[in-house]
Amino acid sequence: MPVSPLPDGELAYSYFPDNYRWSHGVLIALGGAPWGGAEIDEINRIGLRLKNHVGDDIAWFNEWAGEAERIENIGHAEAARGHNITAASYLMRAAHYYHVGERFSQPKTDETQAAYKRGVDAFRKGAELNKALRLEHVEIPYEGTSLPGIIVHADQQPGKKGPIMLFLDGFDVTKEIQYFRGIPEMVKRGISVLLLDGPGNGEAIRFRNLMLHHETERHAGAAYDFLAARPEFDPQRIGIMALSLGGYYAPRAASMDQRFACCISWGPEWDYHTKWQQRLARIERGEVLSLSVPWQHLLWVFGVQTKEEAFKRLEGFKLDGVIQKMRCPYLLVHGEGDQQAPFEHAQNMINASGSTNKHMKIFKREEGGYHHCQVDNVTIGMTYMADWVAEVLKAGQ
Repeated sequence: MPVSPLPDGELAYSYFPDNYRWSHGVLIALGGAPWGGAEIDEINRIGLRLKNHVGDDIAWFNEWAGEAERIENIGHAEAARGHNITAASYLMRAAHYYHVGERFSQPKTDETQAAYKRGVDAFRKGAELNKALRLEHVEIPYEGTSLPGIIVHADQQPGKKGPIMLFLDGFDVTKEIQYFRGIPEMVKRGISVLLLDGPGNGEAIRFRNLMLHHETERHAGAAYDFLAARPEFDPQRIGIMALSLGGYYAPRAASMDQRFACCISWGPEWDYHTKWQQRLARIERGEVLSLSVPWQHLLWVFGVQTKEEAFKRLEGFKLDGVIQKMRCPYLLVHGEGDQQAPFEHAQNMINASGSTNKHMKIFKREEGGYHHCQVDNVTIGMTYMADWVAEVLKAGQ
């Protein structure tokens, strides 16, 4: 399938200017650098090896997995020398590279699954070695099984319960990738975060066969129950956020389960069913699209074989008639140059939301962060959201 080039006059860093998806993937990796998820030199070396293989997703996987393995091995060697903090930094970067490299792989293979698992394990080992990060791996009871999550703990005032945000994945990311979307910025402001692989995402689909569904309140509610029972968190200050397709997940959950204290859509997603019908029709016509992963990812997350089956599963992924039930404070963050989600979807969502405290932030071309989920400048997107959450949840109290 032809892949959309970036538009003329593009201001964002574009490593592969003739391939939107690959450039977007590099930006995801680079965007984690401020929080220990990347080194520019390492990514550039991957990119240089890929310059003559643009569009070859097998080559993409091999180069990212190869560099991740090299970095991971250094991490284990440093740990053996007793250099735990250094080891953790290598292992965390390796985890990010493994997962960035695996995202495009369709169909999944034993090799890609193994690389993904190495990323999960490297992240966990890094968390164990650098205890200052205060990362806790947890299992959230869910409908007879459990969902894997990571609590990123913030400092709290002695004897007081603190706020926490539930942060769900999007369509094609993982809880480990999510950490490098700037979660430490929340923590700096006194806000803990639970990163969760819900059905259709991360470990939940790869290792537990839990497929995507539209009733996000089922697993979000389970996570709320888990957090509300923890002695360090305030049940009245548990919020929810998610990015990309999570722009649907979070408001769906907050509208259907009104225990959540606030909600953030990091990117709009008004009608995912219609969007995919339009996308696949355009692909059949030979048009180029700006997609973050190959379109076959859609079939995989639902566990189906045909687009018709996928359309049936997508029927519930609509916010009209749902978001009107929202009552908590609501923030929608969007970029005016987003090539995956049109402004019309954002406008529909903010207009329809039943919240009386709602705000839409549009990042403009001149300030940066104007692409999908601020992939071109994650810092300004996340710091804006973290400040909003700190004010809404009064994190300093």
